[in-house]
This record gives sequence, C-alpha cells and structure tokens, in this order.
Amino acid sequence: MFCRSLVIAICFYIIHLPLQAENWPQFRGPRADGIHSNAKLPTTWNEESHVAWKVKTPGQGHSSPVIWQDQIWLATALDNGHALHALCYSRTGTLIHNIKIFDVPDLEPVNTLNTFASPTPAIEDGTVYLYFGTYGIAAIDTATGHIKWSRQDIKLNHQEGPGSSPILYQNLLIFHCDGFDVQHITALNKQTGKRAWKATRSLDLSDIPNHARKAFVTPVVRRVNGRDLLVSPAAQGCYAYDPQTGEEVWRISYPGFSAVPQPAFEGDTAFVVTDFGKPEIWAIDMSGKGVLGPEQVKWKYTVTCPSTPSLLIHNGLLFFITDKTGIASCISTANGDLVWRERVGGSFSASPIATKEHLYFFDRLGVATVIKLSDQYQVVSRNKLDSGCMATPAIADDAMYLRTTSHLYGIK
Repeated sequence: MFCRSLVIAICFYIIHLPLQAENWPQFRGPRADGIHSNAKLPTTWNEESHVAWKVKTPGQGHSSPVIWQDQIWLATALDNGHALHALCYSRTGTLIHNIKIFDVPDLEPVNTLNTFASPTPAIEDGTVYLYFGTYGIAAIDTATGHIKWSRQDIKLNHQEGPGSSPILYQNLLIFHCDGFDVQHITALNKQTGKRAWKATRSLDLSDIPNHARKAFVTPVVRRVNGRDLLVSPAAQGCYAYDPQTGEEVWRISYPGFSAVPQPAFEGDTAFVVTDFGKPEIWAIDMSGKGVLGPEQVKWKYTVTCPSTPSLLIHNGLLFFITDKTGIASCISTANGDLVWRERVGGSFSASPIATKEHLYFFDRLGVATVIKLSDQYQVVSRNKLDSGCMATPAIADDAMYLRTTSHLYGIK
C-alpha cells in the first residue's frame, strides 16, 4: 500500500513539474538563422483567428522580441526618441516591466524606415542586454527590472539611426560600431560592462566617402576548422575575428556599404550581402587566414538580392526576398544557381522565419505570405493584420510572437 501511494505521489509530482519553456534569445533565434524546425505554427491567421492575445506597445521601435522562459523583451523609444525604454511582457501578454534606461536630450537624424530602438536585445538567464547604438547600452536584471550597469560613452554617427544588434559569446557582449565617423567592433564584459577588447576595422577607408563607411549588420559566431569565428560584415568588406580576443583572422574586400542582412552559413561557407544600394550575395570560404582574395569566393549572385531582410538556408537552398519589389528567390548554396524566383509583392524589412515545412515573409503593411519551404514555389496562405511588420518575429513553444508597428501579438 505504501509503495502504491509513493508511486502515485511521484507520478503526480512529475505531471505537475513546470515545463521547460523554449527560448529565442537573440536576433533570429538560438542559432541566428531564423529557423525553428520543430515548431508547429499556424499557416493562417488574422485579427479574429489564431491571435491568442494582442497588446499595444508604447512608443516606437523595430527591435525584434527576444524570449527567455516566460518573458518577452523589446526595446522602445518614447517622447519622440528622447526616452529609451525596455519592455517586458509575459507569454500571455501581461506587461511585467516598463523601464526607462536612458534620457537622450540630443538626437541625431534617423531614416524614415528606422527608429531610435531598432537593435534587438540579447537575453540569457537572469539578464537582458539592450543596445541603442550611440545612445547607450545596458544590462537589466530580468527578475527585478533593476539596471545592473549601463554606459553611454561608446559613440558613433550612424547617419541613419542605430541598427546592429548585440550578441552574447561566453562572458562577452559583442556589437558593431560601423558609423559615418568610426568603424570598429567592441566586446564588453557582460557582468560589468567594462571593455574586454576593441577591434578597429583594418581596411583603409581614407579614400572612401564618409557615408560609405557605415553598416548595420549583426555579427554571428560559427565554428570553423575546430575554432570559433566571429563573422562580421561591415562597409567595404567582411571580417572574421577570434571572438575571445578580437584578433583578426581574415578579411575580404568588396564594394558596398549600409548593408543590413545578417549572414547565413553552411559548413565552411558564409553567405554575405555586400551592399544596400546594389546588393550582391557572396559565398565566402571561411577556412582561410589573412587577406582573402577572389579564390576564396566560391560564387557571387547579383540579381534581386535583399538590402534589409536576412538570408535563410534549408537543405542546400538559400531563400531571400527583396525590400521594395517583394521578389522572393531560392538559389543553390552549392553554386548560386537559381532554383526559382517569384514576385510575392509588398515591401519588406523583417527577415523571414521558417519551420520544417514553411517559410514566412512579413511585409511592412501587415501582410504575411506563407510558402512551402522547398525547391518549388507554392503559396500556402496570405494573412493580414491591422498594422505593418518591421521587426523579425520570434518562435517558441509552437507560438509566434510578432511585433507590428503598434502591437505585440501572440499567434498560436
């Protein structure tokens, strides 16, 4: 009788253990690739269907949601950009924290498609890190909302407003500073906010006009030949660093600046968008050292490439969509050959996301087009919300968390 009661008690305890929630800790997810292979997301929704909840977000911001356990964090700018805040919601849409981090009396100009709170936070257990470019960076205790540390002394002239998002690597918080005036990548001790290293871009830009020295890309760490590489596209070239020290491992030159898309990866190849005005996709062999040349570029793709939305890779296929014309393409990662190209329509800033079977494109007016993730173009659905999407959605536990220009949605 005692044993039977013990078994029942143990089973009851196991059943009622809290489930381990999935996390989406940075721009484009855990692997910075926009993919959640196991998620079962709806392929149709609207304001009346599959919206579990919807909350109005104060201020303006294009930062994507990041998720840790039951918390969803965003950055936003109030008072026309003069007050920079962190917002935290529960997975049911309840506001937990609204924290003013910085007061900014003097603002630089910002592009009409940008905001003063566009970089996506990075989050880990207990701490979320928010980067507002030249206006400041801070670490916040996710339980209390207390600001652990902050600093506003890492200055640069974005010319268009801030755009690059920070990433976490071991004990470091790493972010780009590719501005009109200065060009470097910086790593801070994530516990203290003190600088761990700074790597000034080594390409000589003295003959390059100031406006052509800026970029807005978020770096990515990938393991190549048994070592971690921090792959860091910038203006006029792409770099790879040792993420622990900031030592440059290689660099490659290309003509281009103001690029936004985060690179994609397959094996030892990085797929990098080179420019905003006339973007190309270069397939770069990451296994080299020093100054790379044409022989390290496996192929180039130069037609209908994106200027803002990032690239997405699945099963040897590279998917992307253009900003203004809404042309979606699928090419081979092996050689850059075109597999299909179709006009989705619309204008795009958000990067695509994908599950095992479906690819999701979100346009600036609130239309989301779902297609099959395959070598054949097949539209599954088109879905409309009340306002447009500039931020890349997050995925966790079979739900999509979507920030529009006015609201945060939980879609299931």
